[in-house]
Amino acid sequence: MSGYAVVALALFATWALLAGVGRMALQRRRTGNSGFRFAAATAGSRQWWANRISAAGSVLVGVAAPVADLLGLGQVAPALSAPSLRTAAAVVAAAGVVATYLAQLAMGTAWRIGVDPTECTDLVTSGPFALVRNPIFTAALITFTGLALTTANVVALSGLVVVFTGIQLQVRAVEEPHLLAAHGQAYAHYAARVGRFLPWIGRLRP
Repeated sequence: MSGYAVVALALFATWALLAGVGRMALQRRRTGNSGFRFAAATAGSRQWWANRISAAGSVLVGVAAPVADLLGLGQVAPALSAPSLRTAAAVVAAAGVVATYLAQLAMGTAWRIGVDPTECTDLVTSGPFALVRNPIFTAALITFTGLALTTANVVALSGLVVVFTGIQLQVRAVEEPHLLAAHGQAYAHYAARVGRFLPWIGRLRP
């Protein structure tokens, strides 16, 4: 099944280059600033932990799991190793990569990686943000779910849990409190009618 491991590695590299390096380069060209804000996180803070948890999970799913697959390690239930499922998962991951980048573009110059508590960007509520409040994270979760099932081993599935945990922490404990503080009732009303990661699910009480 090494072919699937190579595909997973290639998809992860594409995601990292497009949604990370490429998007920061575009932001710098547009605004003179890369938009990277995780450096502002205080060591031991919620954002600091969310960043490190998400990064660890990403490496587990995107790098360690394909390597384990190449070595024939960590296989789980045979049903998850079916070629049809792994092919479909790779297609889902590829769609997630594209969706992540498109959702990032929809933020325009308000796009950031991480939160600087001293900064107040525009509140974007149109495009994919009219359907869910965090379409970038939704697309990233789709990407990593697809990647995890492409290799479908213990490392990948464990890493996926770590990715989910890091993203949940970043959104619930860092970004939502920041947006409420920065935008007040405008964000409160928006969050009351639009779901967190899926339409209608995870709306905040007004």
